[in-house]
Amino acid sequence: MAILKNEYKSFLDDIEKNIKNKEDLEYIKERFTKFVDTTVEHINNVMDYKEEKFQKLEKTQKQMEEKLEKMQQVIDNIEKDIYAEEGFDFEIICPYCNYEFIIDADEDKSEIECPECHNTIELDWTGDLDEHSDNGCSGNCHGCSNCSDENEDM
Repeated sequence: MAILKNEYKSFLDDIEKNIKNKEDLEYIKERFTKFVDTTVEHINNVMDYKEEKFQKLEKTQKQMEEKLEKMQQVIDNIEKDIYAEEGFDFEIICPYCNYEFIIDADEDKSEIECPECHNTIELDWTGDLDEHSDNGCSGNCHGCSNCSDENEDM
């Protein structure tokens, strides 16, 4: 804006030197001032409009970045589910002491020791309870007193 002010002042100085008729000089100065004021007002309106559009654009961009971040998190979780390098974790609740712990799923293991009470827990990777008795017990657990027989007595 400083350059524009300097040019405006230079223009007024130039016409004052070159126009000798005072009436004409005042008319030209007044008319030129109105023109410059209108032009500057229009430029300010355009700049305000552009600033408003720019702020809306920044807001929209921020919203899009937040959405992309959420989508990336979902994609990362899907990727972890699909391409788990270490297998997957399996949550165990000890039937003896109710201690909860996590193990890596390994279908080759048929039993695991509880890290809390040290009892052996039988693992059934098939998830098929129908192959066992009605209560889901095979009667072959370490230290088992064949609970299926006890349930039949009740």
